[in-house]
Amino acid sequence: MEKKIINTTAAPAPIGPYNQATQFGNMLFVSGQIPMDSATGTIVSSGIQDETRKVLENVQAILEAAGMDFSHVLKSTIFITDMAQFGEINEVYAQFFTANEPARETVQVAGLPRGVNIEISVIAAK
Repeated sequence: MEKKIINTTAAPAPIGPYNQATQFGNMLFVSGQIPMDSATGTIVSSGIQDETRKVLENVQAILEAAGMDFSHVLKSTIFITDMAQFGEINEVYAQFFTANEPARETVQVAGLPRGVNIEISVIAAK
């Protein structure tokens, strides 16, 4: 098996020395996505639900670039700066993961890149 790099212009370009995703065999490891608009490079900061939606749209674009969708996600990790927003995040998350939801953890952190409130990474497989 060979490692394959996945990058798409439909999601924000990496802001450091990494790629949007790495595929190895049938496994896809998607780097943490923040609520950045790939077309403008601006951060969506109009509320945690809009931010969560943008993050998951970015994840979706990367999954699609690898020929996958949310049904292929085995595990997700959510990093948030305020656990009080957990419920609002779940409302949006449930719109993207509608059946056979993946394993998941949600962790409150002191800070995230670019000062955002949420970052999500996933592991998927075909």
